[in-house]
Amino acid sequence: MDSNAQPGQLGSAVAEEILRTIYGDDFKGCTIRPERIAEIVSAAIRQQHAPTQEILELYEKVVEAVHLLSTPPVSEKVTDPNKLRALLSERLDAIHVVTAKTTETITRAKARQAGNEV
Repeated sequence: MDSNAQPGQLGSAVAEEILRTIYGDDFKGCTIRPERIAEIVSAAIRQQHAPTQEILELYEKVVEAVHLLSTPPVSEKVTDPNKLRALLSERLDAIHVVTAKTTETITRAKARQAGNEV
């Protein structure tokens, strides 16, 4: 079985293997369609990968925010050193807020995942 297959493909492969193990290669006596087993397996796989997708989406947003905040200001617009210092201070504070919220979110996700593991 290909562990890199999509949930539907992997679900189908697992379903066939389960039914083949129970009923043999010819599925003789099997009253359930392999597609129904595949639906159940695929749903479980998608549920297992949902937290990973959420973390990837969060990561993408964090990287975008930090990138925007770390982009140097246009030098023609900020000529006063005090204003530049204030702008950079605000940006650093914003980066700190983004990373703190990210850390909190990851901690909650890990706790939730640990609570779901058997």
